[in-house]
Amino acid sequence: MIRLEHVTVTYPDATAPVLRDVDLHLPEGELCLVLGRTGTGKSTLLGTVNGLVPHFTGGTLAGRVLVDGRDTRTHPPRELADVVGVVGQDPLAGFVTDTVEEELAYGMEQLALPADVMRKRVEETLDLLGLAELRSQPLRDLSGGQQQRAAIGAVLTCHPRILVLDEPTSALDPTAAEEVLGAVTRLVHDLGVTVLMAEHRLERVLQYADRVLFLPGDGTVRSGLPAEMMTTDAPAPPVVELGRLAGWVPLPLSVRDARRRAAPLRQRLETVPPSAPRRPGPVALRADGIVVRYGDVLAVRGIDLQLRGGEVCALMGRNGAGKSSLLWALQGSGRRQAGAVDVAGRDPATVPAAEARALVGLVPQSAADLLYLDTVGAELAQADRESTQATGSTSSLLDELMPGLPRDLHPRDLSEGQRLALVLAVQLVAAPAVLLLDEPTRGLDYRAKARLADVLRRLASSGKAVVVSTHDVEFVATVSDRVVVLADGDVVADGPTGEVVLSSPTFAPQVAKILNPQPWLTVAEVAAALEVPA
Repeated sequence: MIRLEHVTVTYPDATAPVLRDVDLHLPEGELCLVLGRTGTGKSTLLGTVNGLVPHFTGGTLAGRVLVDGRDTRTHPPRELADVVGVVGQDPLAGFVTDTVEEELAYGMEQLALPADVMRKRVEETLDLLGLAELRSQPLRDLSGGQQQRAAIGAVLTCHPRILVLDEPTSALDPTAAEEVLGAVTRLVHDLGVTVLMAEHRLERVLQYADRVLFLPGDGTVRSGLPAEMMTTDAPAPPVVELGRLAGWVPLPLSVRDARRRAAPLRQRLETVPPSAPRRPGPVALRADGIVVRYGDVLAVRGIDLQLRGGEVCALMGRNGAGKSSLLWALQGSGRRQAGAVDVAGRDPATVPAAEARALVGLVPQSAADLLYLDTVGAELAQADRESTQATGSTSSLLDELMPGLPRDLHPRDLSEGQRLALVLAVQLVAAPAVLLLDEPTRGLDYRAKARLADVLRRLASSGKAVVVSTHDVEFVATVSDRVVVLADGDVVADGPTGEVVLSSPTFAPQVAKILNPQPWLTVAEVAAALEVPA
């Protein structure tokens, strides 16, 4: 179905090819999972399949790519649209209509499908992805996860034989991610669709993969069965890391497989007490009766919340639960129809912007939204001026977060992790007492997330209150001291991380599911308990 023959891709001014002499054959009806750190060429590999690379991205492609017998060198993307469907990392950037229903129909209209066929497929896809209640909603008013599902649905209605997905679950809550992956798996098993999926959250998708393609970063691509590839240096989810720690052979790929082998490990851990939780400091932010409304929609319903210095608090809940609305209301520049926020005796919504930045800093879902200058260096200098800090202050912070980042790069040319580091530096230079982050792990690989976790723990240790709104349960287990769960704008759970996530099959990390009813959340905790290097 897909064949790459000696494919090499080189971009202008690059010192080396991003893909080098790649030979692959991907048969019909397989789910192929593409692994690799950020910047190793995963998106480039996906782009070769429908001709976006190099027809639209530029650069030079040597070798040949055949898709269902068609050579992408002579067939541009428009001539492959009937066989290849693509969903990129940023769904909003790919929308061409106004509402969910119109977007689902648009691709079929371009393929000139009969009206009755389009109507049937739209209804099927709305039900398949849980979008029926949103059919008439403007796409720009949807949450990030809802936009992701709409983007996938717009591709599925065209019934492509090949589906290319770039980080398809990055913006989805655990339940929505399972729904999408279940739908994709049915397409593979029941309809023989070939799926090529790049995804950093391997704990969600590895068990569904038929084949793994690993990009180690030297331009090559290694191909093999999932169980085989997990014995190499490829990135691995917690279930595999726990298997490596316990010495299980073969390595488990799912929680079910691991739990069947975990009894001896649980016995070894029975007598080991978990470490004591970190003690939080004084209240840094107090919110009383926060209400946020969008027309007839009540997004936040009178929430009371206290955030303490020295504590990392995770804000969780399904897509559309009100997490982003609450963060923007706390920061002061978002909507707030009622309620008050107190940070050191001041409300961020009632003071000048420069003063508000020194009270509460916020990193939005798309970090690039805060970057508007032509170079990294210009952004750093502007942050110094706006925060009335000494020249070079923001640059020094960036070097702590991401050493060696070139100052002459344009912010749009940075990876997700690099952009996040830049925006964090811009926010932190104002020395806010409270730092809010909205979905900061989107697009980050495991190594980048580990670095971010270290940064957030250091900030909390310095006395700051840190809030992370996220769907990433593994990141929550690693970094947070406390979890607040929202549903329909209300707080439905608030407590220590272990108590909240262990009692929830939705928010429990893989290690907790494997070792339940014991209280362990991460592989690092288990390794420390066993006094084994992680």
